Amino acid sequence: MSYKKQIVIMIGDVVGEPGLLALEALLPPLIEEHKATFVVVNGENVAEGFGITAVTLNRILGAGADVVTSGNHIWEKREFYPTLDAESRILRPANYPAGNAGHGSVMIEKAGLNWLVVNLQGRELMTPIDCPFKTFDAIKQTAQTPLILVDFHAEVAKEKEALARYLDGRASLVVGTHTHVQTADERILSKGTGCITDLGMTGVMESVIGMDKQICLDRARTQILFRMECAQGIGAVQGIVAGIDPETGKTLAIQRLSQKA
Repeated sequence: MSYKKQIVIMIGDVVGEPGLLALEALLPPLIEEHKATFVVVNGENVAEGFGITAVTLNRILGAGADVVTSGNHIWEKREFYPTLDAESRILRPANYPAGNAGHGSVMIEKAGLNWLVVNLQGRELMTPIDCPFKTFDAIKQTAQTPLILVDFHAEVAKEKEALARYLDGRASLVVGTHTHVQTADERILSKGTGCITDLGMTGVMESVIGMDKQICLDRARTQILFRMECAQGIGAVQGIVAGIDPETGKTLAIQRLSQKA
């Protein structure tokens, strides 16, 4: 059976209640506008900026996400660990050591197609966990679909670009998250993998990476680690929309999204 081009939306880190409200307001019309088949949202900062809860997870899924990815802050709420184990649509980075709660990849059937979503975390300037390159290789060995979407939650652009190059032709999309600053380097690599160094964030732009700007200024000036709080105000949604060839898994088009509620 031949399928037409599939549209994928991937959304950057949702920061706090303002980010969640923006997602709830803007994601459904974005899905309708682009006729999106599959949606991935990074939700690791949705619960007051740090971690995720069962309630906030359900709100992200209710807004239209098919899979929710995360990163280093997924471990902030210990009471959420049972949900990490029980709910297949919430991922934590796959390259954390074995035995931790949750899982790092999931296969979802939708629109007659199998979609594999893989969540990985970088190691440069972050906790030196297991190798994301080898972890992807192990997951790829059993993949039964060309439609593979990768959220690489990492600090350093060089590491994100390196992974995208490593996965070129083996994944449909490789998108960076974590820095909350949307980059302007969305592109399609030579073997057909679409990538961007960072999706950006879904939260208040009049802030410092979604957090209260005065607290961030005080922390930077005094070097005292005052407790971070989410910025308040009207949020925006950032990410990418991409067209994927369902037969080959290659990206045919990719563009940035940045829209204020």
